[in-house]
Amino acid sequence: MFNAQQCSGLPASYYAKPEAPALPLPQRIEAADRFFAATGATIRHGGTRAYYAEASDYVQMPPFETFQDAESHAATLAHELTHWTKHGTRLARDMGRVKWGDEGYAREELVAELGAAFLCADLAITPDVREDHAAYIASWLTVLKLDKRFVFSAASHAQRAADYLHGLQSRGDHEAEQERAAA
Repeated sequence: MFNAQQCSGLPASYYAKPEAPALPLPQRIEAADRFFAATGATIRHGGTRAYYAEASDYVQMPPFETFQDAESHAATLAHELTHWTKHGTRLARDMGRVKWGDEGYAREELVAELGAAFLCADLAITPDVREDHAAYIASWLTVLKLDKRFVFSAASHAQRAADYLHGLQSRGDHEAEQERAAA
């Protein structure tokens, strides 16, 4: 894996920079920022894609300014941090992924999307539906047709991931966060 600045001859899209901030920085969701920071995950910013790099154990996020709104940023980060929990030093979750797009990949994506939904609910965040959800849903349907009960297993894994991330919060911060969300 290389940074686009370390390569020559790549198409211009690899060097894309945000044209203008879509959202002023003061509008970030402070409770979500504190929650995600308290996980201790290595979160890198830059590029145009969000992903979890398991071998190097970090989450990659596009710059905050490239997101439609703060809720979309938080939901995407919650999704990637749910993937982060699968690492062998954390929850050691293995859905049987062999290659990108296979059944194991679809299983892990369903877990991550449910985990993100649980975390967003916990943080009182209501994200918009993303354009790529249709593609995810198609892969989930394939998995669910093969194993009609997998949705229960996925929800269980997602809840464990959310619980794990909540467990990384300091006790006082977590209680204050819940009080703010309830207000």
